Amino acid sequence: MGSSIIPAEPPTHIRILTFNCWGLKYIATYRHERLSEIGRQLALASPPPEIVGLQECWTQKDYESIRDQTRHILPYGKFYFGGIFGAGLAILSKWPIEESSMYCYPLNGRPTAFFRGDWFVGKGVACARVRFGPGTADVAEVFCTHLHAPYEREPNDSYLCHRTAQAWEISKLMRGAAERGHLVIGLGDFNMLPSSFAHRLISARSPVRDVWRELHPNSSLAAAINPIEKARNLPIPSAEFNLLENGATCDGSFNTWRWSKALQKRLDKGEEITINKDDPDPRAKRLDYIFVGDGGYAPEFPEPRWSVESAQVSMTQRHPTLRCSLSDHFAVEAVITRSPIGDSIKSDTRSQSLHSAESKHASPYSGLTAETYDEIFGMIDAYVLRERSQRRWRLAHFLLSVVVSIGCFIGVWWVGSRTYIGFILILLSTLNFGAGILDGLIGGLFVSSELRALKEFEWEVRNAKDLLLAAGKRGQEKED
Repeated sequence: MGSSIIPAEPPTHIRILTFNCWGLKYIATYRHERLSEIGRQLALASPPPEIVGLQECWTQKDYESIRDQTRHILPYGKFYFGGIFGAGLAILSKWPIEESSMYCYPLNGRPTAFFRGDWFVGKGVACARVRFGPGTADVAEVFCTHLHAPYEREPNDSYLCHRTAQAWEISKLMRGAAERGHLVIGLGDFNMLPSSFAHRLISARSPVRDVWRELHPNSSLAAAINPIEKARNLPIPSAEFNLLENGATCDGSFNTWRWSKALQKRLDKGEEITINKDDPDPRAKRLDYIFVGDGGYAPEFPEPRWSVESAQVSMTQRHPTLRCSLSDHFAVEAVITRSPIGDSIKSDTRSQSLHSAESKHASPYSGLTAETYDEIFGMIDAYVLRERSQRRWRLAHFLLSVVVSIGCFIGVWWVGSRTYIGFILILLSTLNFGAGILDGLIGGLFVSSELRALKEFEWEVRNAKDLLLAAGKRGQEKED
């Protein structure tokens, strides 16, 4: 870990980086070579990052490789454990990590979708409290996450309720940090578009800002082929424009893992392939984010005011020998600046201040409308109906498997165990009963657990809506 030396003077600039490493064990191509190179590139960066969040770094070996190479610039770090196969999350820091925890999301995918893996890796939030100075407010609470992946387009995404609940949870964590007067840094692969419901929820429920939107307010809301982006009637952006202006971190034409199989085969053979920066790039989108806030609910800590100095897409270089991109995502890097009260922050940079406006973030309930809460209720209701139906079918399958197994044993008794028919009946009974027990466990235990988590989520949303309506009523009474 290195010696815990707290700086005598807090920094005025902090460089933050988030990167989805695509480190799926046994699945991701060139996993070890790519993650080792990611560590090398981080170590060579000039100026170096000071707080780093990694996602999809699932093996301890890959994490240790990155740690060993970056220890001279990031002496503090934590690899987070969660789920069955690990959370895939890590946080590295220039400054001491005072506290750390792994918060698992209550709604976390489905075990039956084993081919997707979201449930098995245990989606959650890696939380680290970083001390970068001696003062009371010289603390950054870092939240690194990887939300549930979308498999259909909103609003028809069957996991929309999961991602909404997860956005709600990380919003609560970031809001709590802000109320303590600490610098809030939320980063990761949020698997959401800037136009998505989850993005609106995070922006409204916690006093943080999307650093890219701060500097590029007219950047794309989705990929150019998405109806939301088409409605803006803008020309299809070029590959370079997507990197520099739209902040696209995924599915862009510069990333070799999004190329056609034919192009990838040519690259594997050692052929040098370049992409014209001016070519149209209709599929690139932004899924990776850095959110920052500085205590919008804590007037007793007015000293630190952080503004966004710069933001860029980084780690776009290719592996020096394999010639492939370092991951199927690019990284996002940002520099935030702290100015004391009375400094030039009052001028143009005031619009980029991460200190939330009192009118919007006076409370955690004033950022959303009653109609938005009703949208969440609609998501919950739709998912509850699905899960109750699933539970009935799975429990029915379990009961049917019991009947079929008993029937098979009766059949064996009639035909005798010495014939091949008896063997088939025993095999059929075993496989059928095994599948029935598994479905029964999923229907009786997992689905019931998820329905209870949905009830908790629904109560929180309803309570927030009631508080919003009560606040609105009091405001109306004062005006009258």
